[in-house]
Amino acid sequence: MEGNMVSVSRCSYAPTDVIDGSYTVSSLLGNGSYGTVYLVRNHSGEDYALKLLKLWEVPGDIRRAMMDRFDMEYETGRIQSPYLVHSHAHGIVEGNPYIVMDYCPGGDLLNEASRKQLNYPKVAYCVLSGLKSLHANGKVHRDLKPENVLVKGDGMYALTDFGISGDRTKRLTEMNIIGKPRQIFGTYAYMPPEQVNPRREATVLPTTDIFSFGVMMYQLLTGVLPFGELDNESQLIPYLKNSKGGIWNRNTLLSVQGGEQWAHILEGCLKPNLKERYQSVDEILRTIPMGGGMDIPQSESTHGAFFNRTVKNGLLLRVMQGDDYGRVFYLDDLVASKRNSILTLGRYDGNYTTNDIAMVERGHAYISRNHCTLELDYNIGEWVIRDGQWIASYQQMWKKSTNGTFVNSSEVTTLGMEIHPGDIISVGDNKLRVEAY
Repeated sequence: MEGNMVSVSRCSYAPTDVIDGSYTVSSLLGNGSYGTVYLVRNHSGEDYALKLLKLWEVPGDIRRAMMDRFDMEYETGRIQSPYLVHSHAHGIVEGNPYIVMDYCPGGDLLNEASRKQLNYPKVAYCVLSGLKSLHANGKVHRDLKPENVLVKGDGMYALTDFGISGDRTKRLTEMNIIGKPRQIFGTYAYMPPEQVNPRREATVLPTTDIFSFGVMMYQLLTGVLPFGELDNESQLIPYLKNSKGGIWNRNTLLSVQGGEQWAHILEGCLKPNLKERYQSVDEILRTIPMGGGMDIPQSESTHGAFFNRTVKNGLLLRVMQGDDYGRVFYLDDLVASKRNSILTLGRYDGNYTTNDIAMVERGHAYISRNHCTLELDYNIGEWVIRDGQWIASYQQMWKKSTNGTFVNSSEVTTLGMEIHPGDIISVGDNKLRVEAY
């Protein structure tokens, strides 16, 4: 989706108006600073939600970034999963981009929780399955909260609002283009400590979403937030202090019906140290107290991650997130052409680079110039990844990356870690999926 950055006109639509010749407006679903969502109907009589980015309201210095985020949201919504709000089409009207996506008539999870008793295992299963689909495709939601979980027509739940998936460089005030006034506190309420005041090396990992899931489930079960009240700015510092210290009200959880069943799960989600949390949603899925009349599948293998898992010629890396989105690097072909079992990966800065895999970054530099090393270990017949590189000119020593290298949620050391099809490698803000070919 390429936006016309020169010719952008103000536009708004009322019921019976037709957008882009294809979508008749039924009603307004939401309106904010930078975005509007309409309920629309296509020529076949099918209902959809149409999200319009009000590019005319976006300051010129962040238009490109907002467009990139909107593109990212559309692409993420193309992941085939029943637990993600699906993107069906996109286009541009008067210079303003729009996305056509699933219409979820039940509203969001927060509103549903205010109306009726929730089936908590069902909610948890759907949310975790949606996260699993994102993580398997190299995405991290980063803004998981009840408002971003929608109720589908069949009563199931699906994640939405993927505009900042995997992108930690955006300002908090831009995190939701609908622009709700309470969004900044809402966002902080679910944010893990390592993302509140991120160090430069704080890579965004699936454990970010796992912490947010824990906060959300605690809120749904008890009706309050785990780390205290957060209704105004004066409460923000003590709330974040409790979050960082792992201080949350366990007694309130234990006092609600069924709370004891969830206490161990939330304990593993709300660890302030990301290395001590559950490392994958699969770990949580295995512990959910099932039951409650759920009529949902208990196992799904692909979660929208369709790729070759059977090794014939070797392994490849596919960029799933980042400025090099879509690029593919065939590891075994590269070593064959080099006649060397070692490949280097690092940032391409426009100058001469010695890296076999040079990753492009725009606007920031989270990838080190000498970030990591991939080696085909003939002794074990597997590919191994190591953080850092051997730099002959750097005092003849191994130099580690600035921000770390991760496989799934595990940090890679200089000793190395085997990689296999399905693994997600995190290098700065970039995600690369290991696939077979």
